[in-house]
Amino acid sequence: MLPLLLLVLSVAPARGTVHTNLTEGCQIIHPPRDGGIRYRGLTPEEVQSVRFLPFDYEIEYVCRPDREIVGPKVRKCQRDGTWTAMAHPSRCLRTCPRMHLSLENGRVVPRGLERVPVEGTWAEYSCEPGFRLVGSARSNCTKLGRWSHPKPVCELRRSPSGRKAVHVGALFPMSGGWPGGQACLPAVQMALEDVNRRPDILPDYELRLIHHDSKCDPGQATKFLYELLYNDPIKIILMPGCSSVSTLVAEAARMWNLIVLSYGSSSPALSNRQRFPTFFRTHPSATLHNPTRVQLFKKWGWTKIATIQQTTEVFTSTLDDLDQRVKEAGLEITFRQSFFSDPAAPVRNLKRQDARIIVGLFYETEARKVFCEVYKEKLYGKKYVWFLIGWYADNWFRIKDPAINCTEAEMAEAVEGHVTTEIVMLNPENTRSISNMTSQEFIEKLQKRLGKNPEETGGFQEAPLAYDAIWALALALNKTSAELVKKGLRLEDFNYNNKNITDEIYRALNSSAFEGVSGHVVFDASGSRMAWTLIEQLQGGVYKKIGYYDSTKDNLSWYNNDRWIGGSPPADYTKVITTFRFLSQKLFISVSVLASLGIVLAVVCLAFNIYNGHVRYIQNSQPYLNNMTAVGCTLALAAVFPLGLDGYHIGPGMFPFVCQARLWLLGLGFSLAYGSMFTKIWWVHTVFTKKEEKKEKRKVRGDTGGGLRWSLVTRPHPQIPKSQTLEPWKLYATVGLLVGLDVVTLVVWQIVDPLHRTIEEFTKEEPKTDLDVSILPQLEHCSSTKMNTWLGIFYGFKGLLLLLGIFLAYETKSVSTEKINDHRAVGMAIYNVAVLCLITAPVTMILSSQQDAAFAFAALAVVFSSYITLVVLFVPKMRRLITRGEWQSEQQDTMKTGSSTNNNEEEKSRLLEKENRELEKIIAEKEERVSELRQQLQDRQQLRSRRRPSNPSRENGDNNHFPPGSGGAPAAPPGGGGGTGPPFYQPNLPLVRCLVSEQAEKLGRGNCDGSRVHLLYK
Repeated sequence: MLPLLLLVLSVAPARGTVHTNLTEGCQIIHPPRDGGIRYRGLTPEEVQSVRFLPFDYEIEYVCRPDREIVGPKVRKCQRDGTWTAMAHPSRCLRTCPRMHLSLENGRVVPRGLERVPVEGTWAEYSCEPGFRLVGSARSNCTKLGRWSHPKPVCELRRSPSGRKAVHVGALFPMSGGWPGGQACLPAVQMALEDVNRRPDILPDYELRLIHHDSKCDPGQATKFLYELLYNDPIKIILMPGCSSVSTLVAEAARMWNLIVLSYGSSSPALSNRQRFPTFFRTHPSATLHNPTRVQLFKKWGWTKIATIQQTTEVFTSTLDDLDQRVKEAGLEITFRQSFFSDPAAPVRNLKRQDARIIVGLFYETEARKVFCEVYKEKLYGKKYVWFLIGWYADNWFRIKDPAINCTEAEMAEAVEGHVTTEIVMLNPENTRSISNMTSQEFIEKLQKRLGKNPEETGGFQEAPLAYDAIWALALALNKTSAELVKKGLRLEDFNYNNKNITDEIYRALNSSAFEGVSGHVVFDASGSRMAWTLIEQLQGGVYKKIGYYDSTKDNLSWYNNDRWIGGSPPADYTKVITTFRFLSQKLFISVSVLASLGIVLAVVCLAFNIYNGHVRYIQNSQPYLNNMTAVGCTLALAAVFPLGLDGYHIGPGMFPFVCQARLWLLGLGFSLAYGSMFTKIWWVHTVFTKKEEKKEKRKVRGDTGGGLRWSLVTRPHPQIPKSQTLEPWKLYATVGLLVGLDVVTLVVWQIVDPLHRTIEEFTKEEPKTDLDVSILPQLEHCSSTKMNTWLGIFYGFKGLLLLLGIFLAYETKSVSTEKINDHRAVGMAIYNVAVLCLITAPVTMILSSQQDAAFAFAALAVVFSSYITLVVLFVPKMRRLITRGEWQSEQQDTMKTGSSTNNNEEEKSRLLEKENRELEKIIAEKEERVSELRQQLQDRQQLRSRRRPSNPSRENGDNNHFPPGSGGAPAAPPGGGGGTGPPFYQPNLPLVRCLVSEQAEKLGRGNCDGSRVHLLYK
């Protein structure tokens, strides 16, 4: 013992330092017999001297070879000074060979087993049906490491009747994804008993079953398949269950010349005869569900289907077949989701993609996971229909599953109303089968054999298929036996190398046709069972039959008892109802009333202007341009009506004409109204600018030349000279040019890229009522292919005109002229129109998706611009004519004198202009004369300076001929002396006297008639 202990301590890794002089902790304990203790951190010498080990210190037991520790393997020092689990001793016991724990064609139940069989372990042995146990039924593992009895064997039991045994190898999934063996195994055993009792079926043979639990796991099935093939006796046929296991077995069986007959495999892949040439199944292919599903889709009017599947071959193949069938039927699988173990993300995707009709393909255990997520995502209720596989247990959603965190009530709520398609596995007609039992008698007999609730038994629905599988096998072997006798062979001659017998069995199975408890049993060319499909619906937690479908005859038998949460089958997608956003009629009527009043006002102003066109005050305001302004305002106001017309009033066919009306009315109205005002203000600015340039030149010449300066009568504002001729045709041509540019632009626009009706779609909205629809708001617009380009050209040109108009109005705000006596009112109107247009244009583009706001901004801008323009231009004229009665006085003057121009200001202005021109000539001559006199004075001054240089002051005084402040110009003699003027020069004229008299400053403004002289010298 000590050498083993020292060996353990010498190889133990040091994990810390343990003090050997401790007086508290746990006392060191001794190792078990044939074993040792591993003390971490202590050397063999320290173990000899230490008495206590510290708290939380751990020790580990080890044993000699061929021995196993029994009891706690590790102990820990506790705070109370004791070791953990001291009530259970740790012992090193001898182990016995593990080979005694397996028995061919039998079962071993070990008792008292630890990790391996040790002293005190015993095993109990039993054999499969058809075998008898040879040897002891119990064997104990002794302290010497040997079993008390040799391993028994299971020998084939000889039939008491002398019949030869024919063995069938089977794999039943008692657990796993589909625990169908729980009911199918008893059903197979019932069938074997019934077949073996029949003297007319295999009279010389007895069918016996050798089976294992595959757990629906291909890995586990591989192990048992190896045992079935390599252990005696020879199996004449293999019967697997579960698609994944059947795929494995069917692929291997052809190498052993074995027929495979499955009772519970639905994978469509197994229908591939090239891959599985010897495979048959009484369970129809999963693709048999698909014709039924397609028929139901058509019945309920669904065209958009979604799917979610577990990632396995059987479900992938089924879904591929369904995809092909729905395409042939003119339907569509819109969404496909798959998962391996966690369905959370695929279920969320289905919710996000608005899936309504969902086909779910997964095993029962995964179905619980899926519907737990379905409950969390609210993917159930009256808007959704789930199609599931019908071979789940009836209470599958009530079974407690630690893999989900949903309650039974939540699961029941989530699965309510789903539809299942299930192969008819039990004959619905009360007719007797080949076993002389009806389907109901079979169910009653099976329930007695099971002894528990069928809903809690896996594979209960498939049990009739397993029962009929044995009968199909027995009938095929019976037929094969008769054929082999003709060839001098027997069934017992079968081996894995005898392909002839395999071919006979294949032909017999392929031609099988009989009435079983599951219905009529017949195989198609691929070896799959052909059957009806049962359609059920979960109503109130209970499955109700709602119909049958016979795919061979395309016949749907319907019970009309389907029930829906919403009262009727839901839609396969959220129906989108398109609704147009129309303009508020109250807003349209209100603005239309304002526009109508504006049109009335424009017509009144136009009539007033035309009626009073002979009045001098109206004539001086360029009435034809004002008429254009009134007409333009009328057109602009008329554009408000088509601007508010939409689908509420007109149809789609009329919409392009309304679009054209909007564009043309607004464009021409703007050009006429604003163009006429712009023309006025542009002419005033042009004339005023020329006057200022001439005045500036004259000022420069007077300063540098020292010429004669005349004192002018000052005015508070600059005025346009009446000598500037105003030609009306130029004004009209300017307006015509602006209108012509608009007309050309609009014509090119409508020819190259005409306006048409476009639809703007908005985000879908949920209705206020509880309807399974969504509302798609739409808004009608007038647009063209290159709308932004045309608007850029149009807005750019108009914007420049507006900005230029503002500039011109500002520059001419102080100018006064009677040729256009309302240009200040025009400038004010331009200010208002420009500001409103420059603000409204970008705002309406931003608010184009809000029909009420966009219309309100645009229409009110047009209305207010028109109102302001009409009021500012015409109301002052009306007021002046009404308050002053000018048209009445002019009419009276006309009656008295016979002429309306004898005593008016225009005639006086004409005379003054003529007189002014004459004075200009006189002044020019006087300036020349002054220049000559100045030259003469300079010559005389030079001459005097040479003669009398001593008296310069006098000479300077003599030369001072001009009074101060006269600018060096000689004063005109009172009598016109100093030179003889031209014959047209008349000093006694009032205007001349005001200009050249020495008493000019003393003359009053009234005497000089300055109020009538606007500009006398340029």
